[in-house]
Amino acid sequence: MTASFLDELTWRGMLHQTTASETVVKAHLATPGRIAYCGFDPTGDSLTIGNLVPIILLMRWQRAGHAPIALMGGGTGLIGDPSGKDAERQLRTRDEIDANVAAQRRVLERFLDFDPKRSNRAMVVNNADWLVPLGFLDVLRDIGKHFSVNTMIQKDSVRERLNSREQGISYTEFSYMLLQAYDFLHLKQTFGCTVQMAGSDQYGNIVGGVDLIHHKLGREGEAGEAYGITAPLLLGSDGKKVGKTEKGAVWLSAERTSPYAFYQYWINVEDADVPAFLRWFTFLDAQVIEALLAEHMKAPEQRSAQRALAREMMLLVHGADDLARAEAASQALFGGDVRALDAAMLAEVFADVPNTEHLRTRLEGEGISLVEVLPETSLVSSKSQARQFLQSGAIAVNGERVPADYRLTEDDLLHGGRILLRRGKRQWHATRWS
Repeated sequence: MTASFLDELTWRGMLHQTTASETVVKAHLATPGRIAYCGFDPTGDSLTIGNLVPIILLMRWQRAGHAPIALMGGGTGLIGDPSGKDAERQLRTRDEIDANVAAQRRVLERFLDFDPKRSNRAMVVNNADWLVPLGFLDVLRDIGKHFSVNTMIQKDSVRERLNSREQGISYTEFSYMLLQAYDFLHLKQTFGCTVQMAGSDQYGNIVGGVDLIHHKLGREGEAGEAYGITAPLLLGSDGKKVGKTEKGAVWLSAERTSPYAFYQYWINVEDADVPAFLRWFTFLDAQVIEALLAEHMKAPEQRSAQRALAREMMLLVHGADDLARAEAASQALFGGDVRALDAAMLAEVFADVPNTEHLRTRLEGEGISLVEVLPETSLVSSKSQARQFLQSGAIAVNGERVPADYRLTEDDLLHGGRILLRRGKRQWHATRWS
């Protein structure tokens, strides 16, 4: 039943490397109820779509009949992983880390099944529980003696920092590998965890954990069962990390990234990225994905594959209600019927468009001519240009085209305070009146 886990990762392009042969790992996974973990670095009070890769690995693991552990790095977060970093991390306080751990845990609980009645229920653990009590001498005697400095400095993240005269690497971050290895040993001894999963940049750390388990518990039989599975680092077609935009990270919590903005991120995915994103981030099967891609190839301008991707991601992260609202908002925005948006969605949709503040008293009585207002916005640069666009019918108020002599009044206010102006089909400007 569960031997198909690696096959699933393979056809989706999510399998990069295993610490033992795939044959050996598949044989291990043939027994249901194996336990694996992924670690999460509590550097923020939420998780981003970059964290979706380990989250979805755990979800696929649980769907394959195994038990997932989400390891919160409350202890290692006090140190910082040097992987992928070209400079020393700024150390956070324990209170900051504890708050981030609690916030991230709430996010993770939306994706995994923690039902105690389920034999392969998910668990969330915090490595601060066992790392903080460790004594320095205990670490040196029981962990450090099993690691060769010669091997540690060959790790890419360490070697790159050692070769940088300006930055270098502190003993604190250099020791991170020992702590992550001890995590694997502790989870093995405490819960019977036999697999660690992560991105390919963590392969060296995973091998360190496997080796420590072999040193402490032996290599043969059940005691020596310890494996690593890594996924490739997923980059967009532009070479950037997935989830990084000009406006910053795309978060998995509505407080940090609104559902509408989250939906728009997936709708706007580049054509070249759609195949990989559908395979990595959704649970659609191969036949459905191939059909979507075939349809997309016939008419890429319809963005049918992006719409399917956006729907799946909204259902996964925010749910059906927010999906319906985001789809309605998107249709209203590009179809013109913005009056149908409720106040909350109106604020979400226009949070990132150019906006200006205006005195509400100017709308009283007969109101104010659009010719007067337009040059105060990002849509035109002069009154003469305003007249030109108005006469050509290129200006819309709240999504509806208006005549050249149109005057804004209080009747145009949406939800008591906004009037939305548009030039052409897509260039919007939000005006606020108070």
